[in-house]
Amino acid sequence: MPLPDTIYCSEQINVPPGLTDILKNFTKAAIRAQPSDLLWWSAEYFRALSTGEPLPGGDRLGTKVSIPRAGLTPALLKTLNKQFSDAPCSKEDLQKSWTDLCLSEEQLGTLLSLGGFSSDIEWLDFFALGCSSLGGTLMASLKSACEILTEDEDGGSATIPFDTFTRLYTYLAKLDGDIPQDQMDNFISTLKKKADLQQGMIKPNDFINLEHTDLIATDEPNRTEGVKADEEQGS
Repeated sequence: MPLPDTIYCSEQINVPPGLTDILKNFTKAAIRAQPSDLLWWSAEYFRALSTGEPLPGGDRLGTKVSIPRAGLTPALLKTLNKQFSDAPCSKEDLQKSWTDLCLSEEQLGTLLSLGGFSSDIEWLDFFALGCSSLGGTLMASLKSACEILTEDEDGGSATIPFDTFTRLYTYLAKLDGDIPQDQMDNFISTLKKKADLQQGMIKPNDFINLEHTDLIATDEPNRTEGVKADEEQGS
């Protein structure tokens, strides 16, 4: 929303989502690169950031500046997804892009180890792990994935294709190791009914409050009714 011509208080200023992370990482990258032509380098940096291309390096070889490393954020994971979602992803390329974004090398090592990735990385699997580092719980991780991958406008429902959702959910649920296969199947089956009514799309509101225990609970009345029916037939 455009700002009014006259600003009377700070509450009138609406900071776009992700702006803080973008500017913070731009500043770190510029200090690290030490470009001789800052304006040209800045233009290349933001062009590459918007298209998902590798970010530009510096031109002062031998200059070493210590830059604090940050943790992964939704905005930065979206940048990485633009670069690798439609292209082969090698560990070497990912490490370079990760470093260019001034992200924590320790965090990258943890994600690579957790996923057991070799030299070639299945991007969607790594993306799922990245979302898990943002969300904490399985449902929160999937919500983050929808918000990053959606093509809806800002503030929309954050829908994504159900097939993509199923892939992400299955990978994270199996990695969790505590969810029985029948509960996973029941969870997917329940959401597929919703997706079929939404042109094959799924959104966070469809699952964010839907836990595996809820699905088990909904089956209980049916089993109880079955037992009662058997008892009545027997009497």
